[in-house]
Amino acid sequence: MADYLPHTSDDVASMLEFLGMNSLDDLFAQIPSAVRLANGLEIEPGLSEPDVAAIFAGYSRANEARATTMTCYAGGGAYDHEVPAVVKALASRSEFVTAYTPYQPEVAQGVLQAIFEYQTLVARLSGLPIPNASLYDAATALVEALNMAHGATDRQKMVISSGIHPHWRAVARTFAHGTAHEIVEVPLRNGVTDWDSVDVTGAAAIVSGYPNYLGVLEDLSVAKALATREDALFIVGADPVAAGVLKSAGQWGADVFVGEGQAFGTPLSFGGPYLGLFACSEDQVRRLPGRIVGETVDSSDRRAFVTTLRAREQDIRREKATSNVCTNQTLMAVTAAIQLGWLGTYGLREIATRCAQGAHYLHDQLVGLDGVSVVTDEPFFREFALRLSLPAALVVERMAERGVLAGLAVADLCAGADPSIDMDIESVLLVTVTERRTKEELDYYVSALKEVLA
Repeated sequence: MADYLPHTSDDVASMLEFLGMNSLDDLFAQIPSAVRLANGLEIEPGLSEPDVAAIFAGYSRANEARATTMTCYAGGGAYDHEVPAVVKALASRSEFVTAYTPYQPEVAQGVLQAIFEYQTLVARLSGLPIPNASLYDAATALVEALNMAHGATDRQKMVISSGIHPHWRAVARTFAHGTAHEIVEVPLRNGVTDWDSVDVTGAAAIVSGYPNYLGVLEDLSVAKALATREDALFIVGADPVAAGVLKSAGQWGADVFVGEGQAFGTPLSFGGPYLGLFACSEDQVRRLPGRIVGETVDSSDRRAFVTTLRAREQDIRREKATSNVCTNQTLMAVTAAIQLGWLGTYGLREIATRCAQGAHYLHDQLVGLDGVSVVTDEPFFREFALRLSLPAALVVERMAERGVLAGLAVADLCAGADPSIDMDIESVLLVTVTERRTKEELDYYVSALKEVLA
């Protein structure tokens, strides 16, 4: 990157003329004024290069991700997990980072085998036999699951628990404008899906979260029974880390599992790119979105890997296709495979246990404070919602001044979406604990919140 500004005034004028604009303000008109500099950088002319570099380093520090400079209790689908050095070292190897899309098996055996191993691990996490090679993120995985349900039932009605992450539901509603799916959202009562409040007759899919976005662990047998009664697909949006200590989606009887794989080796990265996990029952294998890597033998009877059972419109008649997903998140999938391979069964169980123990310890300490009460008394895994005596967004701001990213204000998480929960969400804070948090950090959180609420 150059340490100077390469564009002359003539260059800028030429660019604006080509774009049909009169000024740089026109160019940046789509950027909200609240995040634009009002008076420029205000750097004095004549400064040396080291002086300018020092000023910009200060700006950079001001913009650092809070999770890197504070103890992080934010979650809601993106989690501050430890990424072991071995995962960073292996996943950053040029063989993976620069790998071409593996259409040609004769030159892509290494990448294909890595994806095959990833699929095997997802099958074990989900408890379902047919995983794909990954999707873009959990929200798009949910959309593809709904498309699969339509293909399996030839129905349009999708019944989705409001315990599914608000962002996932928003993406599903956006796609429904094009697919004509009828999205029916089921409200939460006391943090649990109130399935009796809606008519699920004629549903193509019944969708539930485990845990739901408020962290609650619901009894999925009710949703499973509804899906069975309607001959609909039962789709479970699950936290894959929870599979280290809890029942998998497959053990709950799910036909389809979707989830977010960011927890396995991908840093927070300002929200992406992430990793969509997807697996289904064998009955749905021919409707599987994206690609799947299969094992075979070559002409010399040696073990080999190929992409197979591709059911997108490039490979079959368009009107028969169940998906237009053409690719997968190979680098993130390989990273997840490395992380899971490094952890193993016992390592994943230990991480899940540490998350749960830390979350329950912090929860029990916080609900003893004045100005803090529980949103629901239902069981939870590593995420829990609290009602505060102050607006949650204000508490997040004041806790940040004390070096703590306190969690997510549920009102912000649900911005632009119907939260469909029986509470005033302005005062609700969603708190997450991962294995990175120490007891000293948890105790400091308690003392800092007590101070903020005093």
